[in-house]
Amino acid sequence: MEISGIISAIVIGIVIGVLGRLVVPGRQHIGVLWTILIGIIAAFIGAAIAAGLGVADTDGVDWIEWLIQIALAAVGVAALSKVKVRH
Repeated sequence: MEISGIISAIVIGIVIGVLGRLVVPGRQHIGVLWTILIGIIAAFIGAAIAAGLGVADTDGVDWIEWLIQIALAAVGVAALSKVKVRH
């Protein structure tokens, strides 16, 4: 992966994190930086999963890849929020 790909993954990760947080109902007990970090991680893992499924590179917008990434971010935000509430 080139540096431009990493930078775009970080920017997309920020968007993915915010969208993932919006999908999770209720109040999340994590900060913005955690949301961004989860989004970045979800973007990388989601891209790898989409590539493994063969849906990463399609004509036009890669909706399936985005949905995978947002779902992963939502799961990550919900999981971390539950961990933060317990402590």
